Amino acid sequence: MATAKNDVREVHVAVGVIVREGRVLIARRPDHVHQGGLLEFPGGKVESEETVQAALIREIAEETGLEIPLGTLRPVIGVRHDYGDKHVFLDVWRTDQAQGEAHGREGQSIDWVSPESLRDEDFPAANRPIIRALKLPSLLAITGDISAGDIGIEQLRKALVRLPARDRLPLVVLRAPIMGAESYGSLAESALELCEAAGVGLVLHGPTDVFDDNPDAAGLHLPWREAEKLEARPVPDGVWLGVSCHDAQQIDHAVAIGSDYVTLGPVKPTATHPGAPILGWAKFRDLVSCAPIPVFGLGGLEPTDLDEVQQAGGQGVAGIRYWWPQN
Repeated sequence: MATAKNDVREVHVAVGVIVREGRVLIARRPDHVHQGGLLEFPGGKVESEETVQAALIREIAEETGLEIPLGTLRPVIGVRHDYGDKHVFLDVWRTDQAQGEAHGREGQSIDWVSPESLRDEDFPAANRPIIRALKLPSLLAITGDISAGDIGIEQLRKALVRLPARDRLPLVVLRAPIMGAESYGSLAESALELCEAAGVGLVLHGPTDVFDDNPDAAGLHLPWREAEKLEARPVPDGVWLGVSCHDAQQIDHAVAIGSDYVTLGPVKPTATHPGAPILGWAKFRDLVSCAPIPVFGLGGLEPTDLDEVQQAGGQGVAGIRYWWPQN
């Protein structure tokens, strides 16, 4: 168990995201405990000399009666949080292979709910990044070279049919860094209509005013050069805010301004930047382990890399080449 700032002991908590038929198991904390009355994902304290997986299997069995096969657990996210009176490290793991029927063995109420229905205010603050991870897709699609006007919309239309089928709302980042503001705004307006009709969330890319011009978009993704100028979250709660990051300091700043996720890379060599420095898997894993929000791996990655990204604790893969038609 690690030691947090000011020599305050940190409580290591194993947390289970247990999914069945698209729904996730939640419970209500007893009124007499810390953060009592709020909802939580089941789990409990990791005891001395106990692995987090063993602790989670034990706690889930004690709390719900479900049996978790050890080999089915996959890392989701690690969240450190300071409540003032208590420091916690939530070590979150996921399985969709729990066996048995769940019931509250400690008198707590439990329920299976859709991830989309989870609300921040119903959970302790430390749980909120977990909610983000459950609602975000595992693939973040970024547009490649795209033209202005009708040509760009036709490019997007053809690309959308190439998106891999997933169990959550797909997100597309409309990236056009060399396009003028007026042309981008017009393109974004038409792209928003196209994506809504296709059941896809459109995330705008660039300075904050691109979102101000199209506030019905699913979110805003900030290049680092834009994010570093900010001291607070520039978009409302309830829409996605992402930041492109390359190191730990940038991730910390993204967290400080209220980002919901970051992209991190390049993990592997890319065709667009041959010879550029890369993170590699070891560094990527180290940076993800310290990030308290979901992280998408970026740079030279394909959907076939998804398992390695998630084994490292990442949310998923962000990229262009796997879905955007190449010239």
